[in-house]
Amino acid sequence: MKSSVDPSSCAPGFRGLPVRCDFLPSASFSPTQQPISGREPLVFLPGPFANEPPNGKAHLKQCEQMTLTRRQKRLCRREPGLAETLRESVRLSLLECRYQFRNERWNCSMDGRGSLLKRGFKETAFLLAVSSAALSHALAKACSSGRMERCTCDDSPGLQHREAWQWGVCGDNLKYSTKFLKKFLGQKRVSKDLRAQIDAHNINVGIRAVKSGLKTTCKCHGVSGSCAVRTCWKQLSPFQDTGHLLKYRYDTAVRVHSVTNSATGETELASPRRHSSTGPRPRPTELVFLEESPSFCRPSRYSPGTAGRPCSKDTSCSSLCCGRGYNTALHLTTLSCNCQVRWCCHVECQTCLREEEVYTCKKH
Repeated sequence: MKSSVDPSSCAPGFRGLPVRCDFLPSASFSPTQQPISGREPLVFLPGPFANEPPNGKAHLKQCEQMTLTRRQKRLCRREPGLAETLRESVRLSLLECRYQFRNERWNCSMDGRGSLLKRGFKETAFLLAVSSAALSHALAKACSSGRMERCTCDDSPGLQHREAWQWGVCGDNLKYSTKFLKKFLGQKRVSKDLRAQIDAHNINVGIRAVKSGLKTTCKCHGVSGSCAVRTCWKQLSPFQDTGHLLKYRYDTAVRVHSVTNSATGETELASPRRHSSTGPRPRPTELVFLEESPSFCRPSRYSPGTAGRPCSKDTSCSSLCCGRGYNTALHLTTLSCNCQVRWCCHVECQTCLREEEVYTCKKH
């Protein structure tokens, strides 16, 4: 069997993994593809959306469909591009969380998310950080792409906004996105409540992770490619780089407790003392947690457990299956093979069958 495929669609898939050229998924996001439970951190959640362009009053409807506070809804209604940006940030955080924890016992499942967010686990810390990072990233990108009315390109020295649009070098406005994010989340002076301090700390870790990926990029405009004229602007790293950094922060997260500052009398976070100049306080870049996580092996209020989860026989089955062992099954899969580029401009492929061993964790 042959199928005709646009060669441009045969690029590597998500994370560079190979994809079947004849069955590429749509790049658009929909709630059916990525189910939303209504329990996402930072409580800016889409409901069941229709794919309406954010023109006219459509964004007002989108703002009402989200679980937002009154103040957040006011901000959303004032900015026509904000509702779509909030949706994009949820998509970013959800996909990145699922990718980073794909081989872990807790795989960023939506089941049990509400109960998880009420506790002080490492996983809660990661959810808060990746959500704030995704919103900060999405806001900065929305500004530079012209989807937000109240912001534009970054304030690069010597670069006028009109010139930036002319050369197509509009920088990602992280300065505005960080300022707006704190206003949107209502971050004020941290309370004396230990859990509130921990959440605020982890939210800021996510914002810092995005800032650390801000790079300066330059473009030459001289004759024949010479650099007689050069324009430079700020550009964010791909969000998966931020995800990798936050996963590392999760793996090295620090358990904290509260102490009273003898000078001010205020409650502060403290971590086990290290042999460093920073003392007992956690670093601003460290994720912190309050209590040890459950095993996530069995179904609980926090996760559905690992029974039935696919695993890799050589790398992840022993840990993922929690000592219960795994089942082996043979599956037949179809894939494109013997592809040839035809002039002009499409790819013809044959459909082949391949037998694969699939491993899944046992229930008992």
